[in-house]
Amino acid sequence: MTAFPDLRLSRRAPLAALLTTSVLLTACGSGGDGSGGGSGQAKSGGTLTFAVGSDAGCVDPQQVGSNDTIYSVRQVVDSLTDQDPKTGKIVPWLAKSWDVSADARTFTFRLRPGVTFSDGSKLTAQVVKDNFDAVPKLGALGTLAQGYLSGVRSTTVVDPLTVKVTFKEPNAQFLQATSTHSLGIESSASVRKTPQRKCSDGVIGSGPFVLKQYVQNQSVTLTRRTGYAWGSSLWSKKGEAYLDNLVFKVVPEAGVRAGSLQSGQVDAVSSVGKANEAALKGGQVALQGRANPGLVFGLGFNNARPVLKDAKVRRAIQFAIDRRQIADTVFPTGTRPATSVLAHTTPDYTNLAGDLALDAAKAKSLLDAAGWRTGSDGVRAKDGKKLSLTITWFPNAATNQPALELVQQQLKAVGIDVVLKQLQVSQFSTTLQSGDFDVVWGNITRADPDILRSSFSTRLANYSHLPSGPLDTALSAQAATTDPEKRGQLVDEAQKLLVRNTYYAPVVELQTQLGVSKKVHDLAFDSGSRIQLHDTWIG
Repeated sequence: MTAFPDLRLSRRAPLAALLTTSVLLTACGSGGDGSGGGSGQAKSGGTLTFAVGSDAGCVDPQQVGSNDTIYSVRQVVDSLTDQDPKTGKIVPWLAKSWDVSADARTFTFRLRPGVTFSDGSKLTAQVVKDNFDAVPKLGALGTLAQGYLSGVRSTTVVDPLTVKVTFKEPNAQFLQATSTHSLGIESSASVRKTPQRKCSDGVIGSGPFVLKQYVQNQSVTLTRRTGYAWGSSLWSKKGEAYLDNLVFKVVPEAGVRAGSLQSGQVDAVSSVGKANEAALKGGQVALQGRANPGLVFGLGFNNARPVLKDAKVRRAIQFAIDRRQIADTVFPTGTRPATSVLAHTTPDYTNLAGDLALDAAKAKSLLDAAGWRTGSDGVRAKDGKKLSLTITWFPNAATNQPALELVQQQLKAVGIDVVLKQLQVSQFSTTLQSGDFDVVWGNITRADPDILRSSFSTRLANYSHLPSGPLDTALSAQAATTDPEKRGQLVDEAQKLLVRNTYYAPVVELQTQLGVSKKVHDLAFDSGSRIQLHDTWIG
């Protein structure tokens, strides 16, 4: 795993002046984010077979948010920009340069000439406009993508290769958003399809691979795009990808995935859990891990609930959680306990480990001060009512239930009764929208600190039912500045307000861990801890 220091990652160049010419960076080799033995000459050809745990039921990059599906659909579309996973810097891809207005409302992109989609149509400013005009209409079908374009006023064709995007309010996050799979550019023919057709049939992209076949809940098959010549400036190989084919097989059982990798039936597997690490270590398999940037796994409080309105109760929960025990017991080796609401791989992360240290005595003292007294059954009560909370969770990761069972035990030790309530993944959005929950367990991956604004601003969805105040001011201000130092200070302030008011209880960083055959080389994590396979080869 790439190691980052436990301090805030600063952006040193003004946002409006971020790199506007192509830069060549060497892709990761063995160790770090790469894989393989690090020896031998890279060669073209071959098929990479990748076993994933689930299928989102959709192969449109603009509609999917599940890592297992993103791994495949990411290879089909290119983005206007890319993001360096080591520095957070935004670099050229389909856009060779760009300008951002001083008020962070207007973004002007100059496109590379000669880019085509796999149906032969050309990339133009009009195609980008078609995409950005269509995305907001996806609504709940494309939560991530439409969120990035929330508040857009207009997308304008300046000339055939220049497009201008204007927002109603300052929106500094948008530049990073253009590097994501969610805003990957699709052909105008794809844009005209219904969302349902795009999900089932796939899309026409300009990416290094083309969708050949999708069989729901079974497999996604991609083939190399002939003539591809406009890769990200981060990639080491110019031109076409090395691999002929990519096959993503859906194998729900983690043990079966691990066995398939050991036996050589597949070349890589997703979501390697702690139980399978020992079997995969050594031999011809390497484990690769990287913490997902963005909002860490934690307890999302409904601050409108009477019990949780009391900051003493929320802080008591914060102090009662043993994050190290949870990380070490449940999650893959190398997983970090949360040290902020943001993972350490997120630009402008601040280390607040001191505020998140286990202190059961302090938790009990806070509950005493709040008037909750311990009963004969060990559960605290006040005014005849027990201190009981329901944590709602969704089975989108094998670690969720065991992690929450530990949280349940840890909170019981200070007198809080916890009920665990499992719902289906499809109920996640409706549960948040309804407000019918005490606490929700989850995380959100994004390599930009604006994830805090979309998650916690009272001026947006405000699923946490927070009161308006200084947090709103900091979150809105960081979205309005193009000064990297000022933005870093505001993000720092927002993290401290969230942690010290315990509006959210961070628990553990999600670490993406893959098992990769040692014959596979240069399979690298991108800035979102997903994978990019253009530079990957087998030998």
